[in-house]
Amino acid sequence: MNNSKKYFSAKILAEIALFVSLATVLSYIKLFSLPQSGSVTAGSMVPIIWLALRRGPKVGLFAAVLYGVVQFAVDPYFVHPVQMVLDYPLAFGLLGVAGFFQKRPYVGAVLGIFGRFVCHFLSGIIFFAMYAPEGMNVALYSAMYNGGYLAVELAITIYIVYMLRETKTLDIYK
Repeated sequence: MNNSKKYFSAKILAEIALFVSLATVLSYIKLFSLPQSGSVTAGSMVPIIWLALRRGPKVGLFAAVLYGVVQFAVDPYFVHPVQMVLDYPLAFGLLGVAGFFQKRPYVGAVLGIFGRFVCHFLSGIIFFAMYAPEGMNVALYSAMYNGGYLAVELAITIYIVYMLRETKTLDIYK
């Protein structure tokens, strides 16, 4: 019981709420959107990755799954229950993997976003194959579609994490 209090004190829960809220607000600042969902935002994954890097994997994974649920609530794209799980709580939840790499924040950010990519990639193959141009390999289409916007999101995220690290902001108020 004491261990759970350490990870989910009132301070930590407030921080989770703040970072999930910030990520949600940033998700509305879209640089561009794709037709079947997916968009490049103003660094909407950064608060979740930042929290995971600050507080570790338990808090990071919890906050990331919560963020996925919030994303589904505010901007749902639903065709099947398994697709919903893959594209929301699981895909966004994998951003929390960054918490396993607190001493290597760039590796954490890359692996978290790659985990999100894998979920969207699988969802694309299983549930959105009909959108692939005729004659195009469905896996290639899904990789290009999801990789296209997530690669840009990764670049934005890495840059912001770099700035947070250089200014020592990543470690503030630990």
